[in-house]
Amino acid sequence: MSDRGYYEVLGVSKGASDDEIKSAYRKLAIKYHPDKNKGDKEAEEKFKEATEAYEVLRDAQKRAAYDQYGKAGVNAGAGGGYGAGAYTDFSDIFGDFGDIFSEFFGGAGGGGSRGGGRRSGPQRGSDLRYNLEVSLEDAALGKEYKIEIPRLETCVDCSGSGASKGSSPTVCPDCSGTGQVRRTQGFFSVTTTCPRCKGKGKVISNPCKTCKGEGLTEKRRTIHIKIPAGVESGSRLKVSGEGESGPNGGPSGDLYVVTHIKKHPTFERQGNDLIVQKTISLSMACLGGEIEVPSIDGKTINLKIPEGTESGQIFRLKGHGIPYLGSYGKGDQHVIIKVEIPKKLSKKQRELMEEFARESGEKVGSGGKSKLFFR
Repeated sequence: MSDRGYYEVLGVSKGASDDEIKSAYRKLAIKYHPDKNKGDKEAEEKFKEATEAYEVLRDAQKRAAYDQYGKAGVNAGAGGGYGAGAYTDFSDIFGDFGDIFSEFFGGAGGGGSRGGGRRSGPQRGSDLRYNLEVSLEDAALGKEYKIEIPRLETCVDCSGSGASKGSSPTVCPDCSGTGQVRRTQGFFSVTTTCPRCKGKGKVISNPCKTCKGEGLTEKRRTIHIKIPAGVESGSRLKVSGEGESGPNGGPSGDLYVVTHIKKHPTFERQGNDLIVQKTISLSMACLGGEIEVPSIDGKTINLKIPEGTESGQIFRLKGHGIPYLGSYGKGDQHVIIKVEIPKKLSKKQRELMEEFARESGEKVGSGGKSKLFFR
């Protein structure tokens, strides 16, 4: 063991608070824990060193003796040195750090060294995700969809116990039903999930033939989903309790339906607005008129085209876009005008266009030069 002082080992000042000492030890314990550094003797030594320092500095009486007399004073008060026998209760030292060991052994579900993380009881079922393709019309107007999802449900033959009819699970002999076993490494011990029962605390000698002892079977379930008006690609709808059934009689998870809007041949969506292109003739662009424009609800809208409308001009149809999800009102529909230039003219059309050009003071046609640009 190193001769360094306890404050130096933990990297704190002599006036450090209890929280600072605890935080410093936490970092060192995570960094040098033997299960994270298997076979590394240096890491194991540093872990022991940090633990020895923490054991003294966390105790007000021992810390006071150490501050006054150093290690000799603490050793005397302990009735002997800090050999292996002085670490008989490491679970107490680590009692405040259940999250440290859950990081190594228990994951997010806990399972600390004091038996508080038993997994043999009811557990919540897993959440499910379903990707649903939705047409732009249905996104704008809303619609009820019928979907079929595969999921794990409680086995009807064994009622979720995993044991065949007429039998029942028995307490695991390796962990005595706790779902955890303690193993010793050197002078300290840690608790891990029981490999025999996989943390359930029970073993099944005569498993159910339907679910093969799992207590759950895969089923396909049909669910009706109401898609509200205004959903977008990536909108997530939660259906509570429609996820997978929970093991050991636990509550079911939830189902999340994620919408993906299909591309539309006519409309382009931008937020809650709709964009549509409409082609008009050259004569209408010059003289004006009225056209019919499609809307997302299947109806047509009459749009007046004023005289002198240019290609690329945009007209707004207020309130004819997509509804705002969970709110009032709608976006707008924007109509982009495209003026079609005829590629071939009849004899009469050509004569009229030439007459128009002469009235405008232009020279047009084969070899003609416009007097607007060439003077």
